[in-house]
This record gives sequence, structure tokens and C-alpha cells, in this order.
Amino acid sequence: MTAARKRITQQDIARMTGVSQATVSLVLNGRTDADVRIAPETRERVLAAIRSTGYVADPIARRLADRHNRILGVFTYEPVFPAVTGDFFHPFLLGIEESAERLGCDLLLFTSAPVVDGRRRIFHQDNRLRLADGCILLGRSLDRDELARMVAEGQPFVSVGRRDDAGGPVPYVGADYSAATAAVVDRAVAAGHRELCYLGEGGRTESSGGAAVRVPESFADRFAGYRDAAVRHRLVPRRARAAGRTPGAVLDLLIADGVTAVLVEEFADGVALAAVARERGLDLPGDLSVLVLGDPTRPAPTDVDFSGYRIPRREMGRQATEVLTALIAGETTRADARRLLPCAPVEGVTLSAPRT
Repeated sequence: MTAARKRITQQDIARMTGVSQATVSLVLNGRTDADVRIAPETRERVLAAIRSTGYVADPIARRLADRHNRILGVFTYEPVFPAVTGDFFHPFLLGIEESAERLGCDLLLFTSAPVVDGRRRIFHQDNRLRLADGCILLGRSLDRDELARMVAEGQPFVSVGRRDDAGGPVPYVGADYSAATAAVVDRAVAAGHRELCYLGEGGRTESSGGAAVRVPESFADRFAGYRDAAVRHRLVPRRARAAGRTPGAVLDLLIADGVTAVLVEEFADGVALAAVARERGLDLPGDLSVLVLGDPTRPAPTDVDFSGYRIPRREMGRQATEVLTALIAGETTRADARRLLPCAPVEGVTLSAPRT
């Protein structure tokens, strides 16, 4: 079997011909304005490279070139350049960058947003959203009032991650957490488990004070997949919280309830739980199977190969950029600009049949 041929990009053509990517874009778009001076031999050299490589310009990118400046904004509600390695947001940014390059667009990272009540804000006195043709939003949870304002004002934007409506459809490219989590429940049941528990915030609807609490859609989707699969297998969809409890207290709770397999919402909580179980001499996964629902969102070094699934972060970034450019070019509507991508199952070593 031959390897798939790498897609030729404008940057590749620029390297081959010794010109800038902007020059390649101008030649591709047939620009002959008086203020755009490209030597005939340069133009012919670029065209020859295009013919020899079989390069095909993206049709949406061509339409963007006609009506827009091809600058895409990226706004993050959380820091995306921390000092720790393996940052959660890094693959998203890689995917965004790769897709933007293919489309011949530049990226503008909005960093001047003020922090109000511990969170960055898109809208402020000096916001520069209009410098970009549209904006990609990154963050575990987004401000619903700001989403509603962007919807109401018709600002082209796409959320990385599924979001509920906010006065209208919110465009997004997300991970199908519900289906992926249901598949993990199916695997656990197939291994012989009947006493399962979900560890996380996904099923929480009220705080201890009785006030309504809104959890991120990604957590809600995970719990919905767990609950529906548990009911389908005629199991009680039990849930426990890690917040406010030590890993030891969580383990005590699981053991007291006779849990043999736990589905952990946060990777770091799974690492902490496995570590304390080892310290107590418990066998993983014989005494307790630990299944993690996604990738680490905070530093959690471990040598354990956890069973569960991985989030298609890089592909989410790529497709979010494609959806945004389609919105800008009028190729789709907000209601249709919604995609859920499958998560990749991870076999791991922390799932086995429970001990009798």
C-alpha cells in the first residue's frame, strides 16, 4: 500500500519558487492591479510550480480572497501558552494553524481582553474583533452573555467545543463525548462490571447552597452518555464528586459502595485515584477499573496507560477553521455549522474483569 500523498500548500509553492506566500496567493487569484507588481518571470515560475505539483486552490479560500482580508481571530478564555509541557490547548492551536495555512489566511490572537471577575472578556471598550473576518473561540466554558451578543450582532464565529444555543444557534466543532462515554460503559459491562460510578461534575444541577449551577457542555455530555448507557444496561447511574474530597476519601466512598469500575471525568482525578489505590495495595484493574474520559486538562504526570478515549483536539481545530471560513464566505449558515467528531478509544491497561 502506498502512503497518502501530502497535500501541497501555498507555502510549499512559495518555498519551491523562492517567493513569499503572499505572492503565490496573488498569482493564484489573478491579481493584475497597478499597485500589485509581479515580474512576468516570477508569475510564470509560480504558475509552472502550480502545474507541476497539481496544486488546487481551496474554492472557499478563493471566495474569501474576493471579499475579505483573510485574517481569522482566535480568542481564548483561558491561557493557552502555560509553562508546562503537553498543554491541553496546544493540539487545537496546531489544527487551527494548519487549516489557516491551507486556506491562505493569517491568524490574529486577541490578547488585550481584560480579566473581569477572574475571566477574560471578549467585549470591552477597546475590543478589536472587527480587525478579523471572524473569530474562533477556545475555552472549557464560554460566557453565555457574550455568545448571545455575538449571535445577535451576526459576528462570524465558531466555538471549539459544543455549545448550547444562546439566543440562536451557536456554530461549533466539538467532540462527541456522549457517544464516546457510552462506548466506555459498554466496554466495562462487556468485561463483566455491573457496579459502575461516574466521578465528576457532569450530573450536578445544584450547588450545596441550592443555587443553580451550570457545568460545561463537555461535562454534561459525558454524564448524559454514561447515564443513558447505564439505563440501557439496566444499571443504576451512580455519580460521585471529586471536588472537595481528597483522593483517599473518594476511594473510600467507591469501595463502600461496592464500585468495581469508575469513569473519571477529569484525567488528573484518575491519576490521583490510581496513585492512592496503589499506595493502599489495591490491584488496578483487578480491584478497581479506572477509565478516563478524555485528555489531561491540567498537569497530571503518570506512568499508567489508562483505558478510555482521547479527544480529537487537532482535528477539531482544523475543522473549526474550515467552518469559520465557510461562514465568512456565505457557504453555510449558523444552524448548519455544527459538527461533532468521534473520539478515539484507548485500550489501555486499567480495565479488566472484576474480581469475584
